[in-house]
Amino acid sequence: MLVIPSIDVENGRSRLVYWPGAATGVGSPTDRPDRIAERFAAMGAQLIHMVDMDGARAGHPGNLETMGRIAGRVAVPLQVAGGMEGAANIRLAFAAGATRVVVSMSIADRPELLRDCLEVAGDWLAVGLDPRPERIAAYPWRRSAPPSLIDLTGELVDQGVRRFVLSHGGAVPDLRLLAGLAQSIRAELFLAGGSMSLEAIKGLRDTGFAGIILGEPLLSGAIDFAKALEAAA
Repeated sequence: MLVIPSIDVENGRSRLVYWPGAATGVGSPTDRPDRIAERFAAMGAQLIHMVDMDGARAGHPGNLETMGRIAGRVAVPLQVAGGMEGAANIRLAFAAGATRVVVSMSIADRPELLRDCLEVAGDWLAVGLDPRPERIAAYPWRRSAPPSLIDLTGELVDQGVRRFVLSHGGAVPDLRLLAGLAQSIRAELFLAGGSMSLEAIKGLRDTGFAGIILGEPLLSGAIDFAKALEAAA
């Protein structure tokens, strides 16, 4: 299972300062996303995830230069979320150096837009979903009744989606639920966020998920990246 470092970018800078040697006073802190990505790639990251916070608010990419700087420093794929809904937006991100994109759950109610996005990104497009039933029920769907998660993912898979990023917010992931989803959903699954520990990473590995996306736990040092890789192996 992949352990994927995530960097939240706002105005070209990481929202969290990364200082792996903070506890001992070794090294130097940085909020430059390209340097953070480079350090994680050097430690074995096989994929970097970037959240374009400005893009998410604006509805179009807001940190294209940052994407380019990251892509120029690392030889691993760059996945970008935030403001990617739209074929033109994806083209801009790919031109800047991104190789994968994540679009929001809202695209499930816009099949024509999803088709356009898939024509550009193909299998490198993932849809972000919150698997918690209450969150799906509360979403303002453009349909008569909220779909179940299984129905929703099945619908999206039938339209060509091959990857999903499931978010648990700050909650502790329900590994039993996630294992059931991994068996039921005909696509690659990644987990983003949630209250994680090394033991939880081991448990997630055993569910059949393809990867876990971690931001603050890695950047803050709450979870050691090398130990996380061991737990996911």
